[in-house]
Amino acid sequence: MPDLAASFAAHALERAAAGILADEIARAGELHLPGGRERHRGQLDHAIDLANRVLVAVADARTLAGARSTLVKAHTARAQDARHGAGQLSLGAQRAPTCEACDDGWQRVEEIVAVAEASALVAARVAAELDNRSAWKAARAAEAAARAARRIVDERNHAYTFHTDPGFSFGEGWYLAAAAVLAGVAIQIEPGKRQTSQAERFLHDAGLGAGLVPYRSRPRANKHLPEIVARAFRADPLCAQRKLRAAFLGDAPIPQPVVDWTDGRLADFSARRKVLLWIRYGAHHPTRNTTYAELAELARRALAVHCVPVLVGDAVRDGEFPSGAADMTLFWKEPTFQGADMRRAQLQLFEHLKAAHGLVGQLGVTTAGMDGPALMGLPTMYLTKAPNVRLGTWVGTVPDYEEVVRGDGYLDRVSDRLRQWAQ
Repeated sequence: MPDLAASFAAHALERAAAGILADEIARAGELHLPGGRERHRGQLDHAIDLANRVLVAVADARTLAGARSTLVKAHTARAQDARHGAGQLSLGAQRAPTCEACDDGWQRVEEIVAVAEASALVAARVAAELDNRSAWKAARAAEAAARAARRIVDERNHAYTFHTDPGFSFGEGWYLAAAAVLAGVAIQIEPGKRQTSQAERFLHDAGLGAGLVPYRSRPRANKHLPEIVARAFRADPLCAQRKLRAAFLGDAPIPQPVVDWTDGRLADFSARRKVLLWIRYGAHHPTRNTTYAELAELARRALAVHCVPVLVGDAVRDGEFPSGAADMTLFWKEPTFQGADMRRAQLQLFEHLKAAHGLVGQLGVTTAGMDGPALMGLPTMYLTKAPNVRLGTWVGTVPDYEEVVRGDGYLDRVSDRLRQWAQ
């Protein structure tokens, strides 16, 4: 009785497939647990495989219908799981630290979406064979999951965000605008914040208005930006710098309020070369913050090579203002640098310092505030506890941009570079 035996075997397969699927449906609340999603996918694959084996076996009509019912439901569950997986992976892809990792992540998202779409097609085909309400309901759910998964890819946001909340790093604006000038990246501006209009003004003045796109969620990670800028400088550093200077500074004379404010602050130091010493006190990565002992030592070494240390950035903490230093801390809070053209005005400040006050370079702890002037050509040393993965891409590519890792003899290295600047 080979046909009867085959029929019994097919029935056993159909019952096993249905049981596996029923167990997975019952355990839906466990999908968030460690390994839950992996188990779920494996069991769905198993149930689908068993049900497909029934369809090519010798089986009665009832057994075949049962296998088809399991197939519809299992493919629906697979499409819904793929939609979830695509959504989760897309979040990680957008936050990936490099452009390549971002694109690789989205390629994987596309592959997962294809799984959802393939399962939706199978569910629709098998539902047509069954032609009952339950099957059609499951097939429609599979189709909805596939559409939602495809929408994740279609709505991918290729833009980078220009943050306009003062709580974010002001210096990231230099990275983003530079990447737009040099590589044409798309920009979206964070809306409704204190500095939204100033960011719009700066980008339009820089000739980047055509690259602005409406604000949407899930933008690309700004972590990519230093590397994008570095690629342009590797290709042609002088050309890249000229482009940025033309875009960021324009061709108009430096405004008189910027000149007057700067000259007033440095009236007692006008005849000597100057070095900017940057001070950072931030809640983000507080281990990178300035220490007073190091600040005082840097000021002393600048004075030793006959350069005036001009303190800039956050206010001095934990000690007295270093003797012989000029004070330009918290300059960005002055009305001169808080107007509609605040971003260009801040860069114009550094240009005037170079042209009229003998500014020869800048150094300090890693702070993005230094990087606008660095891109404009101001010799730069940043101090760091360990090599900086993101900004290390600028070392050797952006002219006169140098990383100094704290270690034995690092202050002597600083003194040597200060001496070269002073000459």
